[in-house]
Amino acid sequence: MIDYQRLFHTGIRVPDLDAAMEEMGETLGVTWAKPRSTEGQAVWTPEDGQQKVPLRYVYSSEGPQHIELLEGPAGSIWDGREDPGVHHVGVWADDVQAETERCVANGWRVAAANVSPEEGYGSYTYVVPPSGPIIELVNGARRLAFETWWAGGD
Repeated sequence: MIDYQRLFHTGIRVPDLDAAMEEMGETLGVTWAKPRSTEGQAVWTPEDGQQKVPLRYVYSSEGPQHIELLEGPAGSIWDGREDPGVHHVGVWADDVQAETERCVANGWRVAAANVSPEEGYGSYTYVVPPSGPIIELVNGARRLAFETWWAGGD
């Protein structure tokens, strides 16, 4: 069962990461960790299969509820040009594969994952119930790395 008390972030798609950081930072009273860019974020979707997608993203340093801003290319799951705003909430999961499979057995669908279902989904999945919001299940073993990043490390 997803432990919603382990909610740790709200993911927001934006068309311009730098502008969004400036617009939201002061008004929301948050500072930002060092933004990250990748030329090839691994993502699997049912529509497009496994792919590598350029992605820029950042988290607020303050928590326990962090803000994640995501700037992805046109047509990607992280594209904020057409439909910016809240995209998902992130929850730590001890076993991403088991939690994802439990969700699917309960009628939810997988919108995206780090790798294909055949490969065990990887370190994250986006699962969606029939009635609504995307929930990102994130491997809890990555928590220390995130906390280091939020505190100013790499």
